Parts: sequence; C-alpha cells; structure tokens
Amino acid sequence: MSENDKKQWYNELGSEYMSFIKRFVLASGSLKALAKVYAVSYPTIRLRLDRVIERVKILDEQRDSSPFERELSLLYAEGKMDESTFTTILAAHRRQGEDA
Repeated sequence: MSENDKKQWYNELGSEYMSFIKRFVLASGSLKALAKVYAVSYPTIRLRLDRVIERVKILDEQRDSSPFERELSLLYAEGKMDESTFTTILAAHRRQGEDA
C-alpha cells in the first residue's frame, strides 16, 4: 500500500463510522429505515449522518495536514469542543510548528 493510499479518508474513518455507512447503503439510503435499525428518531439519525459527512470531508480535505490537526478538526466536527477552543489550540499548534 502506497503512502498516498494510506491517507485515503476511508482508511481513517474507523469501524463505527464504516458500520454506519454500510447500514446506510443496505437501507438504500433511507434515513427512515436506518432510524428503525438503530431504534432512534429521524432527527437523531440525520444528525449522525451529518457528523459522518463532516468527518469524511475533514479526512479527505486534510490529507496533507498533520495527524494532530486532523484529529483536532475531527473533535471539533463531532461537537466535542467549541469553536473558540478549536481555533485557539490550532493557532498555538501552528505557531509551535513555525518556531521549530
């Protein structure tokens, strides 16, 4: 496997996200059917799909970013940190890289 292949978004998604995508495909893209599979409401499954989409976007767009920056972006996309914290940590990390 080449270095470029290792950086493909689907190689970094994780089993939980891949399982969700598999179930989504098997449900023919029906969020209503997927909500039944997970026994949750439609808005809950829509939110989960939105998070998967954001994760894929980040992993695909930031292939050349450092692992730290990708992980930080993923945490922000998943709602695990607010925007102010995200931008502060990212700026500090980039400053540290410039000083090195």
